[in-house]
Amino acid sequence: MLDGVEKIFEEMQPMMKKLKKNSYEKNMVQFREVNGHYFSEMMDYMEGEEDKEKAAEEIGKTFVDKVEAAYEKKGKVTGKVQTDLNFFMIYYTFPAILMTHSDYAKQVADSICGEWGMRFKDSKIGFADYDTIYSGFREKIFGIF
Repeated sequence: MLDGVEKIFEEMQPMMKKLKKNSYEKNMVQFREVNGHYFSEMMDYMEGEEDKEKAAEEIGKTFVDKVEAAYEKKGKVTGKVQTDLNFFMIYYTFPAILMTHSDYAKQVADSICGEWGMRFKDSKIGFADYDTIYSGFREKIFGIF
């Protein structure tokens, strides 16, 4: 399940650099085009399982296992890398999960978020949907800000 899901972070640095309202919108469209199949796979798995809570926990554990294996060095993920991963999760991964509009999207996001917080040091993060994050970006005022 979720083979290669750690690849969603491959473009993390350019997608997080100079993050503005217009670039966020463009980046999210591209992110979902390239990686949307992982989020669909999560929802398909939920649909097919009878025990939804257990299925969500399995998705959370599998997702975090794969990210941890890809980014740990000498048994841990460095602070800078962890911070970057946390922000990427908040800005892209969780909103993309919620944008599946599946009945199980929030449950899966909750499970991944919980597992993430338990597994990574100082990583008790939360999540919001795309519209909430997008609306938090300021518009330019007179082309200045």
